[in-house]
Amino acid sequence: MKTETRKEEIVKIAAVLFKEKGYSAVTMRDIAKAVGIKAASLYNHINSKQDILKAIIISLAEEFTRGMEIVKTSDATNIDKLKQIISLHVNITSRNRAGMASLNNDWMHLEDQLDYYFKLRVNYEDNFRDIIKQGVLNKEIPNNNLNVLLFSMLSTLRSLYIWIPNEESFNEPSFTQSLSNVLINGIRQ
Repeated sequence: MKTETRKEEIVKIAAVLFKEKGYSAVTMRDIAKAVGIKAASLYNHINSKQDILKAIIISLAEEFTRGMEIVKTSDATNIDKLKQIISLHVNITSRNRAGMASLNNDWMHLEDQLDYYFKLRVNYEDNFRDIIKQGVLNKEIPNNNLNVLLFSMLSTLRSLYIWIPNEESFNEPSFTQSLSNVLINGIRQ
């Protein structure tokens, strides 16, 4: 098992603070205190609060992008691709609830990486939309408003960090199956 670096520890703790207070309300002193070091020592590991935010958001956006590439290029049916996307969201969220809060709530604070983030986000949504569109064309999914279908599913998936169980007994496969049943059956009606 890989041991966490000090920088990774700082980013992880900062993500929790950002989730609790919001990015704008958290100071470098708050982060240093939560980590248990002096604020000046924090700068031995991190250049700025902005660098922490970038580390959180961009790494998650890139992980979603890599996952979508795998789903998009698979030979699965479009319904199965949607199930894989749901599984991707549950897996990433269950491993990083606090980071997902930043991804959803603090992305607008990205400075020099905002355009890159938007590129990843738009590309992800376009690929998701294309899978739904192919499902409609293949008659796997009823021909409804594509954007309503897309954003109904995305809204649920993006908010998982708020309500996904935060407990040791969390059964990811069972939860993923239940969520897939609700979301997929909902769009097939």
